[in-house]
Amino acid sequence: ERGALGGGVVVTVMSNLGFFKAMEAMGVPYRVTPVGDRHVAEEMLRAGASVGGEQSGHVILSEHATTGDGLVTALALVDVMVRSGKKLSELATVMEVYPQRLINVPVGGAGSAKAVAALDEVRRAVAGAEERLGGEGRILLRPSGTEPVVRVMVEHEDEAVCREVCAEVARVVEAAGEEDV
Repeated sequence: ERGALGGGVVVTVMSNLGFFKAMEAMGVPYRVTPVGDRHVAEEMLRAGASVGGEQSGHVILSEHATTGDGLVTALALVDVMVRSGKKLSELATVMEVYPQRLINVPVGGAGSAKAVAALDEVRRAVAGAEERLGGEGRILLRPSGTEPVVRVMVEHEDEAVCREVCAEVARVVEAAGEEDV
């Protein structure tokens, strides 16, 4: 309301689908980065954004700090509550949190997480999942940069569909990871 989001917001690929839909509904531009505060902070600087964050809860408010700071974030939130006269529960209603399922699939043997994620059978499974989810959900397949796992993340307005699709794709990734890549 005060124009503080004029430069948009910067978030990671792991942010909830409900966040993206809320930003679109309010006309707030957003940019998406790979996972990591470093990526968020760099993109905030490039874009001139004042707010950025990760699903993990790290929030960067560039007016006050270049890294996430829980105390600064809490004070900023209290400021919004005081200025708006709204409770936190009321402020939270601007966003519907979509059910989200994340499965970390270990990939062993000679296969790396990147190689497994790039296999044709895995790509076909992801394409089939995207078709099944339609415009009411999304799938994100992300090889870990720190451990031998492929992260399968699915969001959908229907929690049962979310769980089923995530499990189906995770099974394909697991089977592909057991083969020599």
